[in-house]
Amino acid sequence: MDRKIQMLQEIDRAMLFGNLDVNLDIIREATGVEIFQRDDGLIFKADENMPLEQQEASLDLAQSIVEEFINILESGESLGRQKASYVAGLKKEGLSYRDSNVAKDVICFTHKGKPLRPKTIGQKKYVESIRKKDIVFGIGPAGTGKTYIAVAMAVNAFKNKEVQKIILARPAVEAGERLGFLPGDLQDKVDPYLRPLYDALYDVLGRDASLRLKEKEAIEVVPLAYMRGRTLDNSFIILDEAQNTTEQQMKMFLTRLGFNTTMVITGDISQVDLTVPRSGLATIERILGGINDIAFVHLKTEDVVRHQLVGQIVAAYDRHSAIAGDHRDIERKGRRNHTDFDARQQADSTNQSETDDER
Repeated sequence: MDRKIQMLQEIDRAMLFGNLDVNLDIIREATGVEIFQRDDGLIFKADENMPLEQQEASLDLAQSIVEEFINILESGESLGRQKASYVAGLKKEGLSYRDSNVAKDVICFTHKGKPLRPKTIGQKKYVESIRKKDIVFGIGPAGTGKTYIAVAMAVNAFKNKEVQKIILARPAVEAGERLGFLPGDLQDKVDPYLRPLYDALYDVLGRDASLRLKEKEAIEVVPLAYMRGRTLDNSFIILDEAQNTTEQQMKMFLTRLGFNTTMVITGDISQVDLTVPRSGLATIERILGGINDIAFVHLKTEDVVRHQLVGQIVAAYDRHSAIAGDHRDIERKGRRNHTDFDARQQADSTNQSETDDER
């Protein structure tokens, strides 16, 4: 089954179809429809092996994706491979990038004057939750912008004088939070573990401005262990890599909440570095779910905004985990089964000895 649509002359086909027609490949992978260019339009060709109803549905989907691409270009946005793939995925799920108004929401402007916007529907929900709630958990895989967006929101709140201080915290699990053996003062000891937070802060606020505010103690970048005993009012607090907190540390952190304070906790429960205690992030939704003014936003593979391979890598690991299970669970089960087997062998041996004695 074929379908032909007319093309507006104003549309740049090179931008619409992408380098080496990569966007057409994305549509084909999403719908099974081949698209051929003609001078006056496009020819959509469905897989003839499909039932007629399925061919019709595939053609409708492919056409709607092309129309969405055109709307994006007409609005002045760029259409790279990553965005094209994301938009096609949304349409396949019955959603619309255009209707979500993702690109119209400006979080803040960087020190270079560049507007920072959410790039996916998931990121937009994350931003809206931070604006409305006192405590927000941003949970999702690497590359979804959890930390970067939180820092941008913190900077915006500080610039608008909504808060007086920005506090960025991170558990230094690699050093076991025992940093005394490292050279230098406290800041020298913990800086290597807090570098991702500095990177985001410098990108949004600028290095010089960040350092000036840090000297004035308007910005603090500290390890989680040094949050104990404080009550923080008029602050925007971010806890990064929260999957590496224990339940006790998570409780300690959350109870630092003061008046006129926003907390954002970010993490990825698939990247837990803890060896013995349970992750405080893994259990927190079960504990606090349903409490007003606390929001849980789950970002997905589709929200990854780094190199396109990052999303594919995350998805591949998710599939592997679903098939193979968590390696620590497998190891624990293996040890438990081995122990049970040894116990049974010992019991059998004891019973046999008793039988021999009776004989």
